[in-house]
Amino acid sequence: MTEITTMTTEGQPGEDVRKQVAFLGPFSSYSHQATKMAFPGQGWELIPTETIKEVFDAVQSGRTPFGVVPFENSTHGTVTFTLDGLADRTSAYADVAVCAEVYLDVHHFLLGHLPPPEPTSTTNGTGIQSPGTSTPTAANPDPLRPHPRARPLVSLKHITRVYSHPQAFGQTAAFLATYLRGVDIVDVSSTSRAAAMAAADASGTSAAIAGEIAGEANGLGVLARCIEDREDNVTRFFVIRREDDGEKGGGQGGEEYAGRYKSLVSFTVPHRTPGALADVLDAFRRAELNLTSINSLPSLDAPFQYLFFVEFEGSRFHDPEGRVRGVFEVLEKVAQRWRWLGSWGNQRRG
Repeated sequence: MTEITTMTTEGQPGEDVRKQVAFLGPFSSYSHQATKMAFPGQGWELIPTETIKEVFDAVQSGRTPFGVVPFENSTHGTVTFTLDGLADRTSAYADVAVCAEVYLDVHHFLLGHLPPPEPTSTTNGTGIQSPGTSTPTAANPDPLRPHPRARPLVSLKHITRVYSHPQAFGQTAAFLATYLRGVDIVDVSSTSRAAAMAAADASGTSAAIAGEIAGEANGLGVLARCIEDREDNVTRFFVIRREDDGEKGGGQGGEEYAGRYKSLVSFTVPHRTPGALADVLDAFRRAELNLTSINSLPSLDAPFQYLFFVEFEGSRFHDPEGRVRGVFEVLEKVAQRWRWLGSWGNQRRG
């Protein structure tokens, strides 16, 4: 895990010289946990925002030197709002670049108000009442498929609504389909916001999918633990900063990451030119630069034209053989437009 150490916290006695870091809040969110991993200690003031866009706004404007945004989940894919910020299709974030990455193991909990005790005769023999949505029917003869990794700790019959972030819903689909089929699913801006909303429901019929810390912060009980579909559920976060504020290489430990870097570029290619995209991708192959992810969004230049994002192993600033520079030269020739979006130390191999 990289700690950001390029900003000094020295100052006059009694002066608050902590540097600010914007992240998708509120406190106790997964983004908050990732931000604390990247910016530990007392030298940083962590500033929660309500949206990912506000993180980009804070960094671009210079209000905060750094921001932390979720980029992708290992089971549910790319976070569209972050990709939209990096796409910068409205030319609002021309100076924002990625300078580091953080990996966070994500374990989702179903949080809410505990139900009143029920007679043992109504249970399945384990003291936990089986939700009616798991009863086999002609239309759904095997309601436990796909098989969830976890079972409820208590009856969920009192739950009529579940709040969470869309990514969390996607990562817990098997549990929801098995034990909470038919309840209202409500998207909110963050998992910790979901916990706060469930806690505010005086009827006790709302629940949230969030982290355990968010449940503790909001006084919620644990209705089920580790309900994510896969045990290896990991979210990767990007640390962003203004490009003109950063040291070369994103300020990330040159010796520590010798030969182990990633970079991100975006580009469009002529929509009607056969092989234009293949020409760009082939440039990476010829340069022996391993691609680690490819994403796309509508470019908004014209219908069904796309802006491509390619992440690869290599650095704009540590390129002794000129392989990255060679790819950039191809982009200059083939792409309609392209942009370097950052280089940073590679956290995780494979």
